[in-house]
Amino acid sequence: MNQTDKPIANPIVVLREEFDDWAVLFNSDTAAAVGTNPVGVAVWKLMDGKRNIEGIVSEIKNSFEGTPDAAGEEIAAFVNILVENGFVGLELGSKIANV
Repeated sequence: MNQTDKPIANPIVVLREEFDDWAVLFNSDTAAAVGTNPVGVAVWKLMDGKRNIEGIVSEIKNSFEGTPDAAGEEIAAFVNILVENGFVGLELGSKIANV
């Protein structure tokens, strides 16, 4: 994934929010599930194919006080894991990949 790619949540994946703003992402096509913390939930909700990683990181920094400088790398790594496991695709110009 490069910096201009825009992540987009796979519409098959279900976000189930649990207590304390934690959540589980469930992919019914693969039966895979991933647990995520409140920041991951916020990142998930921002993956609409309109923002690149930089835009998502900016939104997270505005929403979460004291966001560390390494947040961009961590968010990019999180999104890459989701892409690799079919939870997220990437908006590549006029095409969507991996969904």
